[in-house]
Amino acid sequence: MSFLQLEKITNNWLLKTIFKFFLNLFPRPLLIKVSYLVRPIIAFSLKGNTFTDPIDGKSFRKFLPYGYGKQRENALSPSTLSLERHRLLWLYLKECTDFFTSASKKKVLHMAPEQCFLPIFKKQPNLEYTTADLYSPIADVKADICNLPFDDNSFDVVFCNHVLEHITDDTKAMQELHRVLKPNGMGIFQIPQDLSRATTFEDDSITDQKERAKIFGQYDHVRVYGRDYFDKLRSIGFKVDEVDYTTKITSEMVERFCLSKGEILPVCFK
Repeated sequence: MSFLQLEKITNNWLLKTIFKFFLNLFPRPLLIKVSYLVRPIIAFSLKGNTFTDPIDGKSFRKFLPYGYGKQRENALSPSTLSLERHRLLWLYLKECTDFFTSASKKKVLHMAPEQCFLPIFKKQPNLEYTTADLYSPIADVKADICNLPFDDNSFDVVFCNHVLEHITDDTKAMQELHRVLKPNGMGIFQIPQDLSRATTFEDDSITDQKERAKIFGQYDHVRVYGRDYFDKLRSIGFKVDEVDYTTKITSEMVERFCLSKGEILPVCFK
């Protein structure tokens, strides 16, 4: 092994160790605030042409590792701080919907808004965009997903991504999302999902954070969703399309955009 190869391995290990340490040390609201400060520095240092973030079109020699437990290589975009799931959702919205191009104004509710989308969605002239969360410092409305402060049939589009796995009563949360969505409205409710599992696993007796991280994949998760997630959404009243957008683009694009091949988008209609 050459010195350069050894140096590269050492640098990758150090970078992953640092990111894992900070992810597990600080609460998410604080991480969001800090990320705004360090993002420009990291993006500048990683400029290149290997990978591209489709959200802003910027390219880098590598993306950052990410994960509370096992870290994924090239997961976090240095510029928008998007993850694989965000880039997948962006491509789907842009190429398969009229979300950005609709002539009529859409009322949008975004639960636990991701900062890679927030400034872009806010500037869209065709969107009346509302964000909500119980803890996020960047949300417009402080709201409990199990008791949303919005009227029935209020929104044309509802996003709720990687939230339900944190919620003890996810049935109530799904019912609230269904309640505030307009008839014929669209909801996208991404979750971390183990597609090798037929059924969702949850155990309320597991409260230790280390044990939760080991079993559920993250210290603040309360379940691991299986393939039955889509049927649970249907039982609430949603019509669900299980969209694998990675099959609609080339494998080169999947690699270029650093997507998770085979990830399913749960696109829901009322």
